[in-house]
Amino acid sequence: MAQENAGLAARFLYKIVKNDSMKQDPPEIYGWRVFMLAFSACFGGMLFGMDIGTIGGVLVLPEFKDKYGLTGLDDVGQADLSANIASTLQAGCFLGCFTASWIADRWGRRTSLIANGLITIIGCIIQSASMGSIASMYVGRFVAGVGVGGASMVVPLYISENAPRAIRGGLTGIYQLFIASGAMLAFWINYGAILHIHGSAVYIVPLALQALPAALLVGCMFLNTESPRFLAKADRWEEATAVLSRVRNLPPTNEYVAAELKDIADQLEHERMLIGGATIKDLLREMFTIPGNRKRALISIGLMICQQMTGTNAINYYAPQIFKNLGLTGNSTGLFATGIYGVVKMVTCACFLIFAADSLGRRRSLLWTSIAQGSAMLYIGLYVRISPPLPGQDVPPAGYFALVCIFLFAGFFQFGWGPVCWIYVSEIPTARLRSLNVAIAAATQWLFNFVVARATPNMLATVGAHGYGAFIIYSCFCYSMFFYVWFLIPETKGLSLEKMDDLFGITEFVKHVEEDRERHAPATEIGMDGKEISHVEKREVTPSSHA
Repeated sequence: MAQENAGLAARFLYKIVKNDSMKQDPPEIYGWRVFMLAFSACFGGMLFGMDIGTIGGVLVLPEFKDKYGLTGLDDVGQADLSANIASTLQAGCFLGCFTASWIADRWGRRTSLIANGLITIIGCIIQSASMGSIASMYVGRFVAGVGVGGASMVVPLYISENAPRAIRGGLTGIYQLFIASGAMLAFWINYGAILHIHGSAVYIVPLALQALPAALLVGCMFLNTESPRFLAKADRWEEATAVLSRVRNLPPTNEYVAAELKDIADQLEHERMLIGGATIKDLLREMFTIPGNRKRALISIGLMICQQMTGTNAINYYAPQIFKNLGLTGNSTGLFATGIYGVVKMVTCACFLIFAADSLGRRRSLLWTSIAQGSAMLYIGLYVRISPPLPGQDVPPAGYFALVCIFLFAGFFQFGWGPVCWIYVSEIPTARLRSLNVAIAAATQWLFNFVVARATPNMLATVGAHGYGAFIIYSCFCYSMFFYVWFLIPETKGLSLEKMDDLFGITEFVKHVEEDRERHAPATEIGMDGKEISHVEKREVTPSSHA
């Protein structure tokens, strides 16, 4: 009956999303607002995609090399300078994760996204106006990195706190879709620039256009509301009720809205009972001394390390150079192939979000793509080692299949390790720890992104002929991730954010804490402010005491 009365979007979701929550929840919650909210916030993901797509193409342009001193350096010297320019962004991103977490917890997720968009715009302006100054380029990329890194932490957090549980995976995964879309857009901007722009403008225009998604992020977030779970955490319950009612497209008195608010309230009360305080020290103690929270934090860190060690950003940053190593010659040819690579990433990510994110689930997606990615990387490495491309000769059939494997790798990544990691780390933490947990996960991602961006050019230049060893190394990492997921990652599709405590044993732990306190300290209990109150004080304010 609910499906018959559903709108067009809800009827489409009922056909493609297969989980228990989809069958139970009212169709009204799948209205346009929640989708527009997710798309608006995900311009923060496009910031990252635009950067990785832009800098990889800019670094191979002769005009850029001449202006910034790469011309005349040997292969290792060029690799070092290129790596420094590309990886300076990650240093800013690492700092931005923690800065954005503090802003998001103090002033809200929406405010943090607006601030990060403005910071990114400033960084892009500095880069495009650096006029050959390598120091200015470093500063611009670091400043932009603060904004990009901050947005990378807040976007999945903001979406997961607003999304209905049945489609939370798909909505949060839109973040990865926008990363892929930004990269694709940047690849084609680079290709168009080399065909139609001359002189210094050939790299200045792509660098300046990196600010476009940042401007869109700022504009869109001014139209959006704050996360209801942040408002509840700040004890602004009337606002939380109003926002949740608006996003769910249901009246505040609806039993579904009331039940979701009750789940939020119960979780917050349990969390305050365990530790009480809300300082960084208290939150870290709560994260790493309580077994269920510690497991979630370590899983988040592990997933982000694995995501980067697939080697995906090695290809994102240095795709033109990798295509050259596989036998494609000419800057325009390499950038065209890179553009096609971006299209493949965007299309496959969209297919995953529509058909698999909330049906196939998180665990299965990670398992099969681990093997698939490893196999694609292994073939590329073996081809470069056994039958390397020779200058001036046509690419052999085995070489074309190696090129196909680059595109296959991109598709496999978007069906698992790309979107799923962001979905998972934003949905498993408790409400009080969600911002800090996502910040630590995002910072870990940027730290290892830095490692990959800094090491890959040197690996391609030094680890075997044509860098075949780099592909073998990333292949081994991909295969090992299968076992990490098999033994350590539980399935979370279709669960509400508040039910994650049940999955990781926190609910049972709270019961033991309550029983222990009743046995050993019957005269006191913990209030909502985290302080102890006596049972005598409690009796004085109960309705029965006034009767």
